[in-house]
Amino acid sequence: MRSKAFPVLTSAMFAGLLVVVPAEAQRGGTVQLPAGAGREILQSKCTQCHGLNLITNSAGFSRDVWGALIPTMVAMPADEAGVLSGYLAANFPAKPGTRPSLVSGETSIKIKEWMVPTLGQRSRDPIEAPDGSIWWTGMWASLAGRLDPKTGQMKEYPLPPSAKPHTIFPDKDGTIWYTGNSNATIGKLDPSTGKTTEYPTKARDPHSAVIHQNGRIYFTAQGARMIGRLSPETGEITEVPTEANPYGIQAAPDGTLWVAYNGTNKIGAVNPDTLSIRYYEVPDTASRIRRLGLTSDGMVWYGNNTRGRIGRLNPKTGEVREWLSPSGPTSDPYAFVVVKDIIWYNESGMRPDTLVRFDPKTERFQSWPIPSGFGIIRNFGVTREGNLIIHQSSSNRVGLVEIQN
Repeated sequence: MRSKAFPVLTSAMFAGLLVVVPAEAQRGGTVQLPAGAGREILQSKCTQCHGLNLITNSAGFSRDVWGALIPTMVAMPADEAGVLSGYLAANFPAKPGTRPSLVSGETSIKIKEWMVPTLGQRSRDPIEAPDGSIWWTGMWASLAGRLDPKTGQMKEYPLPPSAKPHTIFPDKDGTIWYTGNSNATIGKLDPSTGKTTEYPTKARDPHSAVIHQNGRIYFTAQGARMIGRLSPETGEITEVPTEANPYGIQAAPDGTLWVAYNGTNKIGAVNPDTLSIRYYEVPDTASRIRRLGLTSDGMVWYGNNTRGRIGRLNPKTGEVREWLSPSGPTSDPYAFVVVKDIIWYNESGMRPDTLVRFDPKTERFQSWPIPSGFGIIRNFGVTREGNLIIHQSSSNRVGLVEIQN
């Protein structure tokens, strides 16, 4: 499939530019930037898909890193890219305090990454399908992508332009489902025909989703503060209100749905039949949780992104225990998954973005830098072999982490 060049540098990539942005700059208006060669290039090519008011939290980068990022976002002549990377490095260099504290250990991994075809799409939330292929969403380009990890061959499927898909999840038959984060739908893609079917939701922004053991789809809607259920056979959708900003969602072996909250210091246990919710509080009202995972002993593990910690909830007793991540309080744990009772997550506040392993039995950490880690892993997939599927939304990559031992 022919790739399309989207003239955009993403918000995560630009997160430290000190700019003044009027409302019209959301789609390419006037921007106040420091004087210098490269400013005009930045103004003309980096505001066509979003306003630069989205770029206020970046760690900043060296010239080499800016130079590596630019061609993943927008196609431009090499001389322009060189001028732009020099301008960005001079005005927005790497900030102190963002280097990770790496921890050595006995586990070996091998990381392989692929750049996706369409530039600027913000690839995210990769997952393995029953045939072994890896699927991802290109949120800003409203597409779904398929990767054959054996050959590296990729194909992209256009979705409804207003969908802005957030999460993708194949069912057991290979049908591809996704959350239409921008057009209030749960969508279905038939890979054999490219045809899509949409199921409208009351919630304006379906976010993360999971296919339950009962065959139904359960989803969160962060901004709308709702949790929903879709019956694929009938298309019936049921939605209920919940606490602030429900985010990640996982189904436990006993059927309970566990929900992370990014707007309050709580974790929710949802009854799949009634959608009734029991809430568990995490210590410190400033705590926020994006994603969580479950170990075989029934414990609920999570990343506390505002405190730089990972935690464990015992649902039977309500007891919570937390451990400080190796890079400290500003490490910002984000993506989170449990594989064979080992905890894996990333420190999204560090540059490079850092992959972390934690063994609950020994309480020992180990960590690695992500090769293209100037972006953020926002969600993990897991292969049948127990390897990790990762991505870097800012640099438009999908990757595979092979765990050697």
